[in-house]
Parts: sequence; structure tokens; C-alpha cells
Amino acid sequence: MYELNSDPLSIRKACEILDISHDTIRRWEKKGLIKTTRDGHGDRLFERSELEELKAKLSGNAREVPFSFLKNEYKTPFSAIELFAGAGGLALGMENAGIQTKMLVEIDKTATTTLSHNRPHWNVITDDVKNVDFTEKTADVIAGGFPCQAFSYAGKKLGFEDIRGTLFFEYARAIKQIRPKIILGENVRGLEKHDSGRTLTIMLGILQDLGYRCEYRILRAQYFDVAQKRERLVIIGVRDDLFIPIIFPKEKNYTISIREALKNVPFSEGQRYTASKHAIMSLVPEGGYWKSLPIDLQKKYMGKSFYQGGGKTGMARRLAWDEPSLTLTCNPAQKQTERCHPSETRPLSISEYARIQSFPDDWTFMGSTAAQYKQIGNAVPVNLAYHISTSLIQMLSAIT
Repeated sequence: MYELNSDPLSIRKACEILDISHDTIRRWEKKGLIKTTRDGHGDRLFERSELEELKAKLSGNAREVPFSFLKNEYKTPFSAIELFAGAGGLALGMENAGIQTKMLVEIDKTATTTLSHNRPHWNVITDDVKNVDFTEKTADVIAGGFPCQAFSYAGKKLGFEDIRGTLFFEYARAIKQIRPKIILGENVRGLEKHDSGRTLTIMLGILQDLGYRCEYRILRAQYFDVAQKRERLVIIGVRDDLFIPIIFPKEKNYTISIREALKNVPFSEGQRYTASKHAIMSLVPEGGYWKSLPIDLQKKYMGKSFYQGGGKTGMARRLAWDEPSLTLTCNPAQKQTERCHPSETRPLSISEYARIQSFPDDWTFMGSTAAQYKQIGNAVPVNLAYHISTSLIQMLSAIT
């Protein structure tokens, strides 16, 4: 038996320590029960603390990690302006860490109604960001989850002026006009490979041309006190005249289960299945999906998709109590990305959705049921935003 030491462990050594097969540990990794890194050859490496935690869990000695809404009691002198603010996940995480929000810009009127309802003192601008002038604004941080769907210019070498018409241009324009100390950008993990990586390369190059030294990381929400397997690409940049290191939050050595996150969750309304959908989903066991159905029902439910490649593991998917949730989308009953309650045959409710995204129970979402699901599904998890913000505070505090 191998002893746990200071070096990362190979999958072979990890399996020997835990006395499990390679298939089992890969399955646990896929479920988000254990995290790994990769070496230069792409091989899995396991951290000692991860294996210690998992060994304790397997032996019945694991400490329970309760869910909590992370918040500091003190306020810092630092401020932020946020573009594409949505329903407030990032802004609330910043506030909880101690950063003052000076302005939020969002085009969706339902989302800005949510923001103003919950934080009447916030300066919320309901408008297209291209109409907002930032020349007289000041802030320590500019943040934004800029969309990149329309950003694809294969074969061209682009600079700041050449990206007009994209929302990233508006984010870059705000940076150019405000000149904050730190910039924060976040997006889906897919940005890393969008247009064969060209999009992200161009974005980082433009931010560098604007005078910012930038780095990015893929942050996994399930290791930041969020009961959800959700990955976000996060860019942090420092103005060139400030000689401070870029700091990203460090992943925790635990995950939080849906069971912990949904303890004492308030009742709320939510979507309901049709009778035919209910009949199908009632046959799916906890943690199962369409392959858990009898073969005749698999073919009937999946239709042409049954004969196509890929695992399609989000279809007819029932969540599991003892694992983090799969990534929440804008609709919990969408066929491709089903998010069925672990033991009741229904989609997750609004309040359950919000808990899994780590919004506090008193955060009220405005609009129709569909609009509320959309706001929650599009949000940055609040606890993830809190951890990112504590890193920004460390950086700002180092500026002399």
C-alpha cells in the first residue's frame, strides 16, 4: 500500500490507496466526487488531500460539509462596475466578499427589475451597454460576463477597433474609458476552444494592448462551496503599472451534495411534467437517465436520438442526493438537459434552483416562472463569485 506523500499521485497509485478499479475512480471523477489535474502527457494526477478525504468517506469517518451562504461581515474600500449583470449572481458574491458595486448594466428588463427589487440602493442601468458612456466613471474593478457567440473571425488579425459590433468590444471600451486597477471577465468553458482557440487569443491580446496583464483559469464551481458541477472560464487582469501578482481562488478539497444544499429549502412553485413525461420520469431511479429505462421505452422516448452517437446523459436525467447537481440550465425540464428532483418526480423548483446556485433564500426573482428559471440558470453561482472576489480583494490590498 502506498503512503500519502507530498507528490501528486498517478491513477494507479490512487487506485491502490483506495482499493478500487480504474473504472471506478474515473466514474467518481466524472461525477465530481474527486478532482484531478493532468500532467504534460494528459495523464490524471490526484492530490493527497483529495484521497485522504475520500478514504475517510469510504470508511464512514468523513466530516459533513454543510452548505452555507458565504459572507464577510466587513466592507472593503474597493468598488466595482459590472456589465451584463444578469440577475446579480456576480454582484451579490462581490458584495458578500466586501466589494461595493457602483454600477450594474443589463439590457434585460426583467433581470434589472430583480436587481432593483432586491437592492434598491444599487445603481442599475437598464440599457444596451453600447449606449452607456463610462468616461466619467471610476472603479477598482470592471467585471462582466461578455457573450462571445457572434465573435468568430478565423484568419484575421484583429485589434481593438476591429471588434466593433461584438459585446466584447463594449467590455473593452469600458475598460479603456475607466482604466480600473483590475479587470474580471467570465464566460463558459467553451470560450477556451471557440473558433479553435482564436477567439480567446484575440481577446487576451486586445486586453494586453489596452494595458493589462491577464491570465485565465477554468474554475469548477463544485469545489467552491456550490452544490453544482458548473465550469466557468475566468479572466483576471492587472493594469500594467501595478506590480502585483494575479491571484485565483484555490479549489477546496470537498464538494457539497444536493442533500446538504436543499436542507430546509423554502417551498416555491416550479415547472410540472405532462402526464406522459411524468410516467417516463417516474421509472428513472435516483442518479439515472434514459438508459435506466426498459429498452422499448428508451427507443420510444429517445426517438431518432436513440440510434445516434454520444452518451446523451442529460436526457431523462434524475439527480442524485449525495452528489453535486449537474449544471443548471435555463429550463429544468428541457429534454436534452433534464434536471429532475432526486426523489420526487418533478423538475427542480425555483427555490431549489436558486439554492443550488447559492442565492440566498430572500433573493426574489421577478417575472414569469420561465423568466425566473432563465435568470437563475444564466447566473454566476454566488459562492463562486464570493471566492473570486476574495482573491481580487487580496490583489487590491497588495497595491501600495
